[in-house]
Amino acid sequence: MAGKRPRFTENFSDNLTAIEEFVAPHSRTAFHRFLDRLFDEVIPMLCQFPQSGRSFLACRVKSAKAKALTKILSKLLNKGDDLREFIMDDYLVLYLVRRHQVVFLAIKHHRQLSFDLKRFWLKE
Repeated sequence: MAGKRPRFTENFSDNLTAIEEFVAPHSRTAFHRFLDRLFDEVIPMLCQFPQSGRSFLACRVKSAKAKALTKILSKLLNKGDDLREFIMDDYLVLYLVRRHQVVFLAIKHHRQLSFDLKRFWLKE
C-alpha cells in the first residue's frame, strides 16, 4: 500500500522556528539531529503508517472547557478525518489524516509552555 502525501501547515513551520529558538541556543547540533530524525524517519513513517499515533479525540477530557473545545473541534473535521498525535522523543506531533494526505498541524517540545505564567510570579 502506497503512503499518503505529507502536507505542512504554516503553523507547523512556525512551531519549528519556535523550537529552533528554544533549543538551538543550548545545542545547535541537537536541533539539527531533531530535524534529521523528524524529516528522515518520523514524517515518512507517519505517511506510510498514519495510524501509528494515538487518536487525539479519544483522549478523555475532564474539564467543561476542554469538552466544549473538543466538541467544536469535532465539528470542524470532515467525515473520514482522523486527528492524531505522535510522541517523538521530547516532542508531540499533531497531525490530521485526510484522504490521500497527512496534514502536519503542530509540533511542540514538551518543555515549551503554551501559556505564560510570568505575570503570576511578578506580582510579589
